[in-house]
Amino acid sequence: MINVLLNVIKIAFLLGLLIFVHELGHFLLAKIFKVRVQEFSIGFGPTIWKKQWKETKYQLRAIPLGGFVNLLGEEEESFEEGSFRLLSRWKKIVVLVAGGLSNIIFGLLLYFIIVAIYTNIGYAFYDTMKFLQELAYGIKQLFIGKVGIEEFTGPVGISEIVIQTKTIVNYVYILSVISISLGVTNLLPFPPLDGGKVLLLLIEAIIRKPIKENLNNAIQVGGFIIIMTLAVIVTFKDIIRIF
Repeated sequence: MINVLLNVIKIAFLLGLLIFVHELGHFLLAKIFKVRVQEFSIGFGPTIWKKQWKETKYQLRAIPLGGFVNLLGEEEESFEEGSFRLLSRWKKIVVLVAGGLSNIIFGLLLYFIIVAIYTNIGYAFYDTMKFLQELAYGIKQLFIGKVGIEEFTGPVGISEIVIQTKTIVNYVYILSVISISLGVTNLLPFPPLDGGKVLLLLIEAIIRKPIKENLNNAIQVGGFIIIMTLAVIVTFKDIIRIF
């Protein structure tokens, strides 16, 4: 029973922390550009803690499998002061990529600290750069079709990896790898991921006019269906592999 509880805490803490880092990136850049943040929420499901401070409602929910920052004008049509829609395209792009970049930077920092603890600091720089090169190579393999769906890991597979960690160092290492993976995945140019939203903004910049609202919505919904289908397939694969 104690082991089960410990495993639940390990998984919940890891997911909650990475989601917090991700959403904090969006939140801070939105604040810098004076966008009104209506809600900062970690998790889904029943609310277990909430607090209204100034213009923002902060919430912690029971299921740590996601989160969101609700920006005025990001989803709804709003052109009042503080609206996301009033930002220039490059500022919108900066806010959108801030979440994924926060995860990548956070993961690399953790990796650097782990290596630095067990070697000199100079070697930690070298090893972290090598780690970055391997990451870039993996992304390249993904884009040229060398990575198949059988190599993807979903929440179930990630949970299994986290449960198998036996030391704090091993746990932090896995935390760093998952953080970087989450950041890279989120920046892939595929709607409705943040990278997909950036792609649509770049297309608008090229054609010099906004994409029609109904077309934009159709693209987002279509992308969401594809991603959820992929998630179900990967999860089923993980369950079959584990059990």
